[in-house]
Amino acid sequence: MTTPNHGVIAGPFAGTSQLNAARRQLELDALAARPKIDLLVIGGGVTGAGVALDAATRGLRTVLVESRDLAFGTSRWSSKLVHGGLRYLASGRIGVARESALERGVLMTRTAPHLIRALPQLVPLLPGLLRPGQSALIRAGFHAGDALRMSAGTPGALLPRVRRIDAEHTRRLVPGVRTAGLRGGLVAHDGQLVDDVRLVVALARTAAQYGATVLTRVRAEDVTGDSARLTDVLTGESLTVSAGAVVNATGVWAGEVDTSIRLRPSRGTHVLVDAAALGHPTAALTVPVPGSVSRFVFALPQQLGRVAIGLTDEDAPGPIPDEPVPTDGEITFLLDTVNAALSTALTRADVRGAYAGLRPLIDTGGGNTADISREHAVLESPSGVVTVVGGKLTTYRRMAEDAVDAAVRLRGLPARACWTARLPLVGAPGHRDSRPVRADGVPGSLLARHGGAAREVLEAGDLAPVVEGIAVTRAEIAYAVTHEGALDAADVLHRRTRIGLVDEDAERAREAVEEIVAERQKV
Repeated sequence: MTTPNHGVIAGPFAGTSQLNAARRQLELDALAARPKIDLLVIGGGVTGAGVALDAATRGLRTVLVESRDLAFGTSRWSSKLVHGGLRYLASGRIGVARESALERGVLMTRTAPHLIRALPQLVPLLPGLLRPGQSALIRAGFHAGDALRMSAGTPGALLPRVRRIDAEHTRRLVPGVRTAGLRGGLVAHDGQLVDDVRLVVALARTAAQYGATVLTRVRAEDVTGDSARLTDVLTGESLTVSAGAVVNATGVWAGEVDTSIRLRPSRGTHVLVDAAALGHPTAALTVPVPGSVSRFVFALPQQLGRVAIGLTDEDAPGPIPDEPVPTDGEITFLLDTVNAALSTALTRADVRGAYAGLRPLIDTGGGNTADISREHAVLESPSGVVTVVGGKLTTYRRMAEDAVDAAVRLRGLPARACWTARLPLVGAPGHRDSRPVRADGVPGSLLARHGGAAREVLEAGDLAPVVEGIAVTRAEIAYAVTHEGALDAADVLHRRTRIGLVDEDAERAREAVEEIVAERQKV
C-alpha cells in the first residue's frame, strides 16, 4: 500500500514514521508555505493522536499540534489497562461496557497486539475481604464480562475464561497475598499495556507515516472552526493556518480551547511500589473497595520492576495543573485498601513514587464523579470547533472515528471511510515495517516496548542499560530522539521510557540520558 504524503513534506521523511527535530522543522516550513489544510487536530494525547491517524488514513491533509509533548497529559497517567468494561457492566452501563470490549478486541488482535498482554485479575477469597454474597456477585460479573468478550469476537486463547483457583495457585500468582483463611481466588483476564505512552507514540508515528504533520511544542491560539494561529514554543515564531475543520482533543484542557465546554475533572491516583514488596506478582491483585459493589483497588504489575496500586475517583475542581499531584488522603486510601489482602502491610516507606491523572468527564451536575458516565461526546461549539471529550484510553479509536465523522459531515470534507479498526500500528506484527528479531541477547523489556520495531532500535545504539539497575537500554534512549519525537531529556525520562515515574531513578539516569540526547541531536 502506498503511503499518501498529501504534499506536506518531501525528502528523506516522506512516507516514514520517524519523528524528530529535523522532520519537525521541515514540516513547520512546509506548513508556512502551504497553510491551507483539511483538518487541524489540537492535542497530542491518545485521542488526538487517534484523530490524526484516522483523518490521515482517510486522505485528509492533517496537522496535529501539541503545546508540550506527546502524551503529556492524562494519557500517561492511566492504569495501563485495556479494559473490557467490567466496571461499567457492574453499574448498568451496558453500552459503554460493550464498546470497551469491542475496542479492546481491536487493540489486542490488530492495532497493537505487540504492546498488550493478557493480565490475570485475581480476587482472593479471604475472610473479611468480601461481604456476604459478594463473591457470587463478582463471579457473576466476571462471567458477564466473559460473555462480552465472546460477543466482541475476542478469542479465549487470547483472554482465557473465568475460573476459580485453589489457594496454592492464588499464592503463585500473587505471592504477597494474605494466607490466613485463604480459600483460593476468582480469576478473570483483561488486557494490559506495557505502557500507555508507547501506544500514543505508535499512533502519532503511524499517523505521520500516512501523511499527517505531527508537531509538538506548538501552541494553538485564537482557535475558530476554520483557523488557528500556531506558535512554535521553541522559537516564538507564529503562522496562521486555514482549516476545513478543527478538532479539539485537549482532554481536561478542552474548555480552554472551546469556552462552551463544561467539564468536571476527576482525579485518579496511583502509587508505585517495588514488585518485590508483593513477591513479584504476575496477576493484578483485585481488592473490593469497602462499601462499593463496583469499585476495586488494583495492584498491577508494571515494567521496570514496579507495581502500581490504584486508583481513586475524586472531584478535582479548580485550575487544571500541568501535572496533577496525589493527595495524602488518596495515598492512605490506596494503601489501606490493598493491605486488607496482603500478608505484610505496605507502609509509606514502601512507596517509590505516585502519580495522578485527570479524567475529562462531562459535567452533568451533582453526584459523585464515580457516577458520571464514561461515554464520550462529540460536540460542535458556536465557533464551529468540533470537540471530543469524555471516554477512556481503551475507546480512543472509536472516539477518533466519531470526531472525524462529525468533522467530515459538518464541513463537507472529501474523506474516505474510516478503516483504523484494520490498521496495525508501528511495531505491530501486521505493520509493513515490522521485522522479526531473534530474542537471543535482546532484552525482553525492549521487545515488549517496541515489538516489530525492535530491529530499528538495535541499530540506534548499544544494549547496555542506561544506568545500572534500570531495564532501559542506551539504544532506546537514542531511538527516542531519532524516531519517536523526543526533543529533550525530559521527553525521554518522563514519557518515552517512564524512568521518571520514580524520582530517584530519574536522577540516577539523568546525566546519561542528557548525554545520549545531545549526541543524537548532533547527527
